[in-house]
Amino acid sequence: MSAGTVVLFPLTLASNVFVRPQTMPGWLQAFVTINPVSHLVTAERALMAGQAAAGQVAFALITSAALIAVFAPVTVYLYGRQR
Repeated sequence: MSAGTVVLFPLTLASNVFVRPQTMPGWLQAFVTINPVSHLVTAERALMAGQAAAGQVAFALITSAALIAVFAPVTVYLYGRQR
C-alpha cells in the first residue's frame, strides 16, 4: 500500500486534477500531457458532462490494462518470493 502511494501521489499532483495545464510551466505541461492520471481524469470529466469521446475512454482503459498486464505478474512474483 505504501509503495503504491509513493507512485500515485506524485502522478496525481502532476496532473490536471487540481489545476488547468495552461497555467503550468512548459516543462510540467509536457509531463501532464503524457501522464496517465491526466488522461483518466479527462475521460471521467467528459463522461460526467455527457461529452465523452470514445478515444478518451478507450485510451484510459487501454492504459489501465497495460499497467495491470505489466505489474500484476511482477507483484505475484515478488509476493511468492517472500513466502
